[in-house]
Amino acid sequence: MFWLLAILAYLLGSLSFAILLSRLTGNPDPRMSGSGNAGATNMLRLAGRKLAVLTLLGDLCKGLLPVLIASAMGLSLQDQAWIGVCAVIGHLFPLYFRFRGGKGVATAAGMLLGLYPPAALLAVCAWLLTFYLTRTSSLAALIATPLTLPLLAWQAPAALLPMSTLTLLIVWRHRGNLRDLFAGRERHF
Repeated sequence: MFWLLAILAYLLGSLSFAILLSRLTGNPDPRMSGSGNAGATNMLRLAGRKLAVLTLLGDLCKGLLPVLIASAMGLSLQDQAWIGVCAVIGHLFPLYFRFRGGKGVATAAGMLLGLYPPAALLAVCAWLLTFYLTRTSSLAALIATPLTLPLLAWQAPAALLPMSTLTLLIVWRHRGNLRDLFAGRERHF
């Protein structure tokens, strides 16, 4: 059952709401405009608040749903976490969109919400505070994601290895943003 759910999570994660909503509304492909990222932040820049919120909700749900299904089927917390990682990998490398996806932050937040809600709350609070202080979405994601690891190590250690792997993936996907942050060229709102 684990492998079937992992594959289904990847396929669900491969649905890029930013790309689909852009196509449905006649907006430019977010991978070709703005920051070039298929995510909610770029959708806010390109298509406005409504489509950004819909993108955010879609991306959250595709991380949350596979974890909830795995939980309902009685899989261990660690297996649930790995299935959530598969959904995020689908978002990063979507099968349906030539493996060019987003950065996985909202999908990871949905995954965390299903695994251990206090960690998701910590990540959201850290993201919001960092964004409020810096007006920089990438920096907020780079701070919020690793901050969940100590809490998971303490309260949900079975999810620590999958979430650590996911944190490394998210930091790797933000490597261009890191270069821009250090060079003082990162986009701000």
